[in-house]
Amino acid sequence: MTRLDETPRIETHNATASAVELVGLSFAYPDGMPALRGIDLRVEPGEKVALLGPNGAGKSTLLLHLNGVFRGQGEVRIFAERLTEANLRLIRAKVGLLFSNPDDQLFSPTVLDDVAYGPLHMGLPREEVLERTRVALEQVGMQGFEDRVPHRLSLGQKKRVAIATVLSMGTPILALDEPSASLSPVARRELIDLLQSLPQTMLISTHDLALARDLLPRTVVLDEGRVVADGATADILEDADLLVAHGLEPLSAHRHQHEGAG
Repeated sequence: MTRLDETPRIETHNATASAVELVGLSFAYPDGMPALRGIDLRVEPGEKVALLGPNGAGKSTLLLHLNGVFRGQGEVRIFAERLTEANLRLIRAKVGLLFSNPDDQLFSPTVLDDVAYGPLHMGLPREEVLERTRVALEQVGMQGFEDRVPHRLSLGQKKRVAIATVLSMGTPILALDEPSASLSPVARRELIDLLQSLPQTMLISTHDLALARDLLPRTVVLDEGRVVADGATADILEDADLLVAHGLEPLSAHRHQHEGAG
């Protein structure tokens, strides 16, 4: 792992503003099915926030609004800048989006090309692109893999490279969709350790309640496109009635299942 003072330079922003502010955000799919219903949410710089909820709750849809992949009704503000068509490129330089399937994010012939793609298209000098790429790969423990073909890597390695593609751009906000899904226990633990080491503001959509407990001090619960709870992760995870009411299985249930299986 690289030292903190070797972290790729994070792009500058309005330090006094909320990192993310959603005001009345609503979105419906082309078939008319509503996915988000009047979401109001504020996330401060440096906060690490879990988005929990059942399938179809709107978690991934919300993340895809943060850098303009989806455009709904209401307002999305990133460090006080309202997202518009005119400043879309500026916003995307501040919000790094990690898709749930890394194969949707890795498309270049080599790991080096994938991680260099973002800073290269930011118009940075070649020397800075290569330095950002080197440091990002060191941060995720994938140095030495520069010439490997991304699609021949393990799932855990692919996810690390996908994170490096975001880190190399120096975005101050990370929006991660199901980062621990389908990982082995070892790869999952390594991922949590990696994310704990990063200073960026994070919003993470997950079904992994233990990841939320270990990594994310604040939790927002979504259901049917609405915020139904927002508070300290420890408090929300202790509220079994709340979790069950919104399609989530309390951690204690997982523990009892494992004990019974033993």
